Amino acid sequence: MSLLDDKLETFVAVCETKNFTKAGEILGLTQPAVSHHIKKLEEELNAPLFLRKKGELVLSEEGEIALLYAKRIRAICEKMQDKIKNAKTNIYKIRIGITHTQESGLMIEALSRIALKDDNITITFITDTIKNLYAMLENFEIDMAIIEEKPTNPDFRFTIIDTDMLVCIVSPQNPVSQKASISLQELKKQHLILRLPSSSTREKFNSALESIGESVDNFDVIIEVDSIATIRNLVKKDVGVSILSKGTCYKEIRKGSLVALPVENLSMTRETTIVYHKTFTHTEMIERIAKVYGEVISAQP
Repeated sequence: MSLLDDKLETFVAVCETKNFTKAGEILGLTQPAVSHHIKKLEEELNAPLFLRKKGELVLSEEGEIALLYAKRIRAICEKMQDKIKNAKTNIYKIRIGITHTQESGLMIEALSRIALKDDNITITFITDTIKNLYAMLENFEIDMAIIEEKPTNPDFRFTIIDTDMLVCIVSPQNPVSQKASISLQELKKQHLILRLPSSSTREKFNSALESIGESVDNFDVIIEVDSIATIRNLVKKDVGVSILSKGTCYKEIRKGSLVALPVENLSMTRETTIVYHKTFTHTEMIERIAKVYGEVISAQP
């Protein structure tokens, strides 16, 4: 059962589906009922929520504000219900947002250990970009985010738990794998398989290049893909080389199926941080994650 006001719930559904009819199907309402809810909400807020363009439903400036707070209200209502339910069952449910980088590294193993050892903890993972995870954190849709940068929002707190670096990942079949490092000139001769421009890994690589007057446009980028697993598989087959977090390829590097090379004269070190809202009360969970993650790292040969 949702505690969210019917009109707000309808509004959020319309925003998420971008269609009055589809929103009605999800909520079990007729299209006229959906329209009525939106009209009443606009009257109560004394503002138009949508700019009705031909064949397109676009939020107005007021609608953007309303959606932000409607999502926040929904998340708080759901959290209240969970807290009350958890108090009765002594089960602690925690929603953790992680990037694709963290999903592909040792963090999942650390969090899984915590869940396995404690029957009273249930963990839900949400994987997304740092930008979207910040929005979820601000709206209380997740309890914490594990990312690769420090937040600037004054409402967020953070704990640094690790330092990692971006490296050039190559196949052992590639002749360059015999080198101790790779120069930018050598990298320009390689076929590059990169993360999408919206990823923090790509942004870090781009900014590192820009800091020395270079651009990714000067490199032979043949594939852009969001999946780190796909990139690893393509590099193993020597389709090209990639720039990835060393931690996301730790097991492959250890087995010898991939080789990590530092890129000469390019600083690409970054920190792994746990970010949480200043109102988050279970700070002992932050300490626990940091401790178990450290144990997982130390256990690696």
